[in-house]
Amino acid sequence: MQKNHAAIAMFFILLLSYVLNSIDRGLFSVLAIEVRDAMSLSLPQVGLASTMFTLGMGLAGIPTGYLLSSTSRKSVVLLGLFVFSVATLLTAYATGLADLLAYRFVSGLGEAMQVTALIAIGASYFYRNRALMTGVVSSFYGIGSFAGPMMTASLLSAYGWKMPFVVFGIGGIIAMAIVALCVRPWFSESRANEENASGGRKDGVDTRANDTIWNATTITLGLASICAGVAVFGFAGLYPTYLRSALGFSPQQAAWVMSAIGIGGFLAPVGGWLGDRVGHQKVLMAALPLAALSGGLSFTELERSVMLHAVVAVVFGIAVLSLLYANMSAIIIDSLGPARTAQTAGLFIASYYIPAAFAGYTLALLKEATNWTTAGVLQTSGFALIATILVIVAGTTRKPELSPVRT
Repeated sequence: MQKNHAAIAMFFILLLSYVLNSIDRGLFSVLAIEVRDAMSLSLPQVGLASTMFTLGMGLAGIPTGYLLSSTSRKSVVLLGLFVFSVATLLTAYATGLADLLAYRFVSGLGEAMQVTALIAIGASYFYRNRALMTGVVSSFYGIGSFAGPMMTASLLSAYGWKMPFVVFGIGGIIAMAIVALCVRPWFSESRANEENASGGRKDGVDTRANDTIWNATTITLGLASICAGVAVFGFAGLYPTYLRSALGFSPQQAAWVMSAIGIGGFLAPVGGWLGDRVGHQKVLMAALPLAALSGGLSFTELERSVMLHAVVAVVFGIAVLSLLYANMSAIIIDSLGPARTAQTAGLFIASYYIPAAFAGYTLALLKEATNWTTAGVLQTSGFALIATILVIVAGTTRKPELSPVRT
């Protein structure tokens, strides 16, 4: 019992460090107009910069998954914290589009290392409730999403657009030191899921040992994850710009609406728990249509009401942070079983984030070709609905030996 309490305490420390990761992801979108003006960027260029970090996250996802199989997970967490914190700090000193994109890309590399290792640690030690653990991770992302925009807007008003990058970059270095001192290897390097898993085993042998990620079920789920990522990050990258430029919201008002998305993420442990109990596919069948509806509505005027936009943002946050993220990652991990946790966690990160790097750019191009509402509905609602169809298709390709592991 005492050991379990210590494990929970160490996981809590890792989760607190992840709050900075989530703040870093939303940092740029709140400051997009100031950065655009300071560097004389076009809307497509600032849209690309707002989501470029996801390219780094995605490209680092699968290599990080394999790295976790051969090195310390704690070391990967520390490396990830260091990389994205330094890149965030350097963003304040970017002078043009080229180095701005480079810093955003590198920050994504570090964020992927941290979150992939964090998911692997939680899914391995707390192996009986993988979706619940991923939901807990997502809830702490919600905390950062809630607190980050308001903190960013306050620093912007008091010190200018560069200060938030400096403050949160230094904060990441401090978090790195705390993790190094407090997290013990017996927790971070646990292989309890592989030792105790019974699903997919026959006479003590894992019958899925020869399976790879290149099977119909996992690939289809990966495609669904791609579409979900494009929908989510097109929204996250340019929605604050829409609020400020099209509806005339102040930076503080736009930040307040974006913080409301984080409130939706507070229910993520419940979303993970539901996935573990009723099935990840069933939860996704609710999450994706809900994201399509609320995401599309967000790009309408809603009487230019800050409160109405905040309410819809909470619904979007519930759909994405509390239901979608935990269950999409868990269903992909389950498609190959516990022995491949690190690799499938990496696959989820890659599929969810690589195409999303161009989501902000695509939404900006759609806006220039049509208008904000049409662009937002086409991308956010359209891709979320395509993801829904793909999850349904994946259910028809699932083989009995690839069914979720029960321990």
